[in-house]
Amino acid sequence: MNLKQELQTLNDKLDKFRRKLAAAEQRGDATVIMQFKKEIATVTKRIASTKGQQTRELSKEGTALKTLGFKRALTKAEQADMGKLNKSVKGLVVVHPLTALGREMGIKEVTGFAPAKF
Repeated sequence: MNLKQELQTLNDKLDKFRRKLAAAEQRGDATVIMQFKKEIATVTKRIASTKGQQTRELSKEGTALKTLGFKRALTKAEQADMGKLNKSVKGLVVVHPLTALGREMGIKEVTGFAPAKF
């Protein structure tokens, strides 16, 4: 399971535990309340760990892209015909600023990274 799916599953579990905790608090069941508080704490800790791991992977991927020999912003015409551009440039990686990787790298416009000038 990839990190995105794992994070979604953990968030679903956290939501389910919070709803069950609210129901237990309405009933006044102290043992169940304590159990769900512990469960919420463990799931919250795992979510934080998974997010940290996700950030490390994005950072590592961004660093690998920055080490490629050449980068430049792509024109609108190049963005419109990405298939042609990918065929003409060997090893091209395109990063959009609104993706997680783009936000992590801090780019402001669609940028292409390649080992050689294009």
